[in-house]
Amino acid sequence: VDLLELLYWRDVRSSGLLFGCSLFLLLSLLSCSIISVLSYSTLALLSVTVSFRTYRGVLQAVQKSDEGHPFKQYLEKDVALSKDVVQRHSDAVLSRIDGVLKELRRLFLVEDLIDSLKFAVFLWVLTYVGAWFNGLTLLILGLIGAFSGPVVYEKHQVMGHGCEKTCSVLLSVLCNVHVSLVLLKRT
Repeated sequence: VDLLELLYWRDVRSSGLLFGCSLFLLLSLLSCSIISVLSYSTLALLSVTVSFRTYRGVLQAVQKSDEGHPFKQYLEKDVALSKDVVQRHSDAVLSRIDGVLKELRRLFLVEDLIDSLKFAVFLWVLTYVGAWFNGLTLLILGLIGAFSGPVVYEKHQVMGHGCEKTCSVLLSVLCNVHVSLVLLKRT
């Protein structure tokens, strides 16, 4: 399933499942550590699969049927990653990292004074955003915006061409946020 199809809710079931699980994970992280959230989530998943396996085993014994293991089709699937897939994704990630590093070098070594000053103002605004919200709150708001924004835009696209300029400004801001996040991860 394509990411844009999920964000535009073309497949409501898949979009709802992804949105609900992601939102639940982020809200859980607000109150518990990531280790606790991952442990409880995997424990819940394991409980469901063990319960289902036991239920199917008892059902087969009562009905005297021989259907086999309920997860047989999944156990037989190959889950190994091929070298080609890993290489392709590694190249894509490396290409993005190189682009971000070149942009940061350009901004911090003041290749263009105006762009560096814009970046400084952006970082200054981020200090205020950081004082108002924590990172998880911003991720939750971003997730809600990512799943609701495209649908609202698609339904109200006729409103005018002013949205195009707003979208280009938002895209520019998102690129600057991405550069800032990469910078924060390195420090």
